[in-house]
Parts: sequence; C-alpha cells; structure tokens
Amino acid sequence: MRAVGGRDAVFLGDAGQRAGGGARYFFSGLVANSFGETFPWGTMIVNITGSFIIGFFATLTGPDGRVFVGAEGRQFVMTGICGGYTTFSSFSLQTLNLVRDGEIALAGANIGLSFVFCLIAVWGGHVAALMLNQLKGA
Repeated sequence: MRAVGGRDAVFLGDAGQRAGGGARYFFSGLVANSFGETFPWGTMIVNITGSFIIGFFATLTGPDGRVFVGAEGRQFVMTGICGGYTTFSSFSLQTLNLVRDGEIALAGANIGLSFVFCLIAVWGGHVAALMLNQLKGA
C-alpha cells in the first residue's frame, strides 16, 4: 500500500481514526456493560473484529481483489479506521493492570486469547474476501 502524501493524507488519516475511535468507544463500552469489566472483553472483541476487518478489506481491495479501491481509500480504511478502532495500547495497559493486581492467569489468558483469536480473525477476513473475489459477476 503506497502512502498518500500531503494534507490529504493527514485529513484521511484523521477522519478514519475519528470514525474508528468512535466505533471502538461504542463497542468496547457495549461489551463491557454487557459482560462486566473484570476481564477486558470489550478490548478483545474490538481487536478481533478489527483484525477481521483489515484482513477482509486488504484482500478484497488488493491487486487480485474484487473491488478496486485507490491508495487513498485503502489508507483511510486500513490505517485510519482500523488504526483508530483497534486498541493495542489499551490491551497492553489492561494486561499490565491484571499482572499488577496479581491476576497472572487472567493476564496470560488475555495475551493468549487475543493473539490466537486476532490471528484467526485476520485469516478469516482474508479467506472471506478470497471467496468473494472468486464469485462470478460484478
């Protein structure tokens, strides 16, 4: 993915991050309110769905993809929206807090589950887009 230069790049990145950040705040709060905050389920769900989205979009709009999206659009979605939506810094802080609170098993579960499920999600998004790319017609 080639980088977009100048003010357009800043505007696209900012707009995408605002949209992604707003979605992250909404969905992580929704999950936390539904399942509690003892374990960082909201952050994990956001990171898993964000991994799926970036895997799907990258493959769908890649060189062999079904949908053409220019460099600006790809940067907007993949760097802006996905960058604003996913929350590695939140994941890191929540894991550190679990360790500091003596919840070593929960910290390990957060690390392991996040790694495994985010990797599965990005692969799942890639496979879903590959299947869509194979369909006949527009």
